[in-house]
Amino acid sequence: MDRVNPLDLDDFAPKPKTSAAKIVKPAHIDRLAQDNGFPSRKAAAPAPTPTRQRRYTTGRNQQINVKATAETIARFTSLADQHRIPLGEMLARAVAAFELQNP
Repeated sequence: MDRVNPLDLDDFAPKPKTSAAKIVKPAHIDRLAQDNGFPSRKAAAPAPTPTRQRRYTTGRNQQINVKATAETIARFTSLADQHRIPLGEMLARAVAAFELQNP
């Protein structure tokens, strides 16, 4: 009994081309799309959103991940932005304030 060759890839041979490909002009495609109500998929240029960089050279190299509510995170970052301090400094000040109130 003959064994089947596992490397026989004849079934995956490329199929011969039956006809030459038509070249369609982009203007013709755009006109067809417009006539048939297809919107353009060209993305509009996004408006630049002004974001403030929060990068400080502080020497801090440890990370802490804490779950909090969206409101708490917004208040925390807002306070840090108002005082123009890094989030790590804001955390250090919050811990120090807590220690002063709760000796």
